[in-house]
Amino acid sequence: MFLALPSAVFFPPSAWAGEGPFFVTYTHQMEEPGNLEVTTKNITGKPGDGNRFLGSALEFEYGVKGWWTSEFYLDGQTTGNDSTLFTGYRWENRFRVLPREHWINPVLYVEFENLNGADRSLLEVVGTDGKGDMTGPNSEARAEKKREIEVKLILGSYFKGWTIAENFIAEKNLSHAPFEFGYAAGISRPLALTARAERCNFCAENFHAGVEVYGGLGTHVDFGLSETSHYVAPTIGWTLANGTALKVSPGFGVTGASARFLLRFGVSYEIDQFGRMARRWFRGGGGAQ
Repeated sequence: MFLALPSAVFFPPSAWAGEGPFFVTYTHQMEEPGNLEVTTKNITGKPGDGNRFLGSALEFEYGVKGWWTSEFYLDGQTTGNDSTLFTGYRWENRFRVLPREHWINPVLYVEFENLNGADRSLLEVVGTDGKGDMTGPNSEARAEKKREIEVKLILGSYFKGWTIAENFIAEKNLSHAPFEFGYAAGISRPLALTARAERCNFCAENFHAGVEVYGGLGTHVDFGLSETSHYVAPTIGWTLANGTALKVSPGFGVTGASARFLLRFGVSYEIDQFGRMARRWFRGGGGAQ
């Protein structure tokens, strides 16, 4: 609950930008320039003989330009019979390569992560990440420092109402360790393609359903599927008439290294033209002084 509650209380959530109804897979959709989207992404599970945990990431996504979206994350987690702690922050930037819509739309993603080993947000799976990384006591795991650079090639397409996305992930710890690789892919569709003229909460077009798959691909020393974890996760999203958006995704591990079951859920809220309002506020404040 560490980061889930504050955003749910203070930011009544909305529609998603880069991830659509997915939690791990990114689409090529960018945030509108000047808009700020506040999202909480949460995950809970009980890996093997470990304690149940709740990992949270509070995300602030801002549209800098039509071709550039920047995000800042605050991560935390709580583990049953253990402790609750802040696990670090991330700074992400996505750059659209082509200005117009094409059959395949590439986006470049670069992120700096300053986390510790107790992080449980699981926003991606790379290398040989698995259920063993979710079971250590927080007092030991937090001593591990993870200052990493992560890059992704995001490919996205729209086809007859379907959103199709593929991500290839590469991650490197800045102080040691080999390059680690992973992937994510997803497909989704609204339940109806034609929107009604009137606003409503339960219209079919307000619901998106899909599925994503993701997992690790080893390292540059041992690239492949050996001893890696992989998940299949149906996902559904619901956008209310007032812009509040909710999504949920049960994930099922399909290899021995995977956690058997992970439940993800999230809410988001988009503030239109936040940048313009902030500039007006600062100018007003400066004038008052």
